[in-house]
Parts: sequence; C-alpha cells; structure tokens
Amino acid sequence: MDASTLWTYSLVAGAVVILIVAVLLLVIIATARSIDRHAKNIWTVGKNIAGNTVSIWMLKETNAVAGNILAGAGVIAATAKSIDEKLDAVAGTLR
Repeated sequence: MDASTLWTYSLVAGAVVILIVAVLLLVIIATARSIDRHAKNIWTVGKNIAGNTVSIWMLKETNAVAGNILAGAGVIAATAKSIDEKLDAVAGTLR
C-alpha cells in the first residue's frame, strides 16, 4: 500500500467515525428532549393531583366539627324532650 491509499482509507474511516458520532449525538439529543417532555408532563400531572387532593387533609377537621354539631344536636334534642314533657305535664293539669 502506498501513502495515498493509506491516507484515503484513513480519511474514509475518520469520516465514518465522525458520521457515527454525529448520529449518536443526534439520538442523545432526541432522547434528552423526550425525557424533558415527559418530565414536564409528569410535573403537570403532579400539580393537578396536588390541586385535586388538597382538600382531603381538611376531612379530619370536618369530621371533628361534624362530631361537635352532633353533640350539640343531642343537647338540643334532650332540651326539646324536656320542654315537651313539661308541656305535656302542664297540659295534663289544665284538663
């Protein structure tokens, strides 16, 4: 092999290596963009989930308030029963 043939083979091999590296670099860039796009979608979905479930933590307080309302309603019912019994007693004495 003479020097020009060796030089030609070297240039062709170098061009092939550069081409392969360029293709791999384009694949890496496309993959990075795809990962970024999916990460943005995950972030958006995560924000939506957080927004839709933000009121769940308030259920504990709601249950406590509902219990207080129930207790208050029980006191009102007992008082109303007492008033009803007294009115029945008064009505019985008036007859």
